[in-house]
Amino acid sequence: MFDTMTFTKAAGGICGALLVFLLGKWAAEELYHMESHGEAAYVIEVEGGEEVAEVEEVDFATVLASADVEKGANVFRKCSACHKLVDGENGTGPHLYGIVGRDKGSVSGFNYSDTLASMEGDWTPENLSGFLEKPSSYAAGTSMSFSGLKKVEDRANVIAYLDSLTN
Repeated sequence: MFDTMTFTKAAGGICGALLVFLLGKWAAEELYHMESHGEAAYVIEVEGGEEVAEVEEVDFATVLASADVEKGANVFRKCSACHKLVDGENGTGPHLYGIVGRDKGSVSGFNYSDTLASMEGDWTPENLSGFLEKPSSYAAGTSMSFSGLKKVEDRANVIAYLDSLTN
C-alpha cells in the first residue's frame, strides 16, 4: 500500500519541482532585474522636454455647425438596436423622433428611469451631447447601458441627423 519507497519518491518529486521553480525564478530575476550600477555610459540629451502641447478645446456649437448628417446616420446604427425613429413607436428605449428640443422624459407610454423622469428642461443639442458622451455620468441611475460616444464629432453628427428627421 504505502511504503517508505513510495513516500521517498513523492517527497523527491516535490523537492525537485520546487528546485526547478526556484532556479527558474532566480534566472528570470537575473535577466530582467534592472539595477543601477553607477552613472550611465551614454546620456541622450532631449530638447524641449519640459513643454507640453496644449489640447485646444473646440466649442460644441462650432462642431455642430459643421456636422455631417450622412455620417450621423451611420453612427446612429449603434443606437438603432434600442431606439426607433418612428413617432410613437418605442423600442427598448424611447423613440427618438423629434428628440432635439423635446422635454426630457416626456415620451408617453415609455417607462423612464426615476433619474430621467425627474430631470427638468429640454433635450438641447448641448444636453444631448452630454448625455451621449457618457449616459451613466450625465444621468446617474439611468437604465441606459450604452457606454457613450467619445468623439465630439460623432455626437454632433448623430444630433444633426436626429434634428434633420423632423425638418
